Amino acid sequence: MPLFWKAYKSDASTFIDELKAKKPTLEAEQRAGRALLWDKAVDRSAQADYRAARVEQQPYVYQTQAK
Repeated sequence: MPLFWKAYKSDASTFIDELKAKKPTLEAEQRAGRALLWDKAVDRSAQADYRAARVEQQPYVYQTQAK
């Protein structure tokens, strides 16, 4: 290992670190945005009802039902 060796840091990592330094509230804003769309409370009983009510799909969808 050379005497003046330093760890490699990619351009993307450098960009992200600079962005976070310029805007310290960035991570909090990202978490708030995620909470709006993705972090939802799941109603387990309703989910179980949906799964129980699901109708199995036939192997070939466009085939008519055999009588």
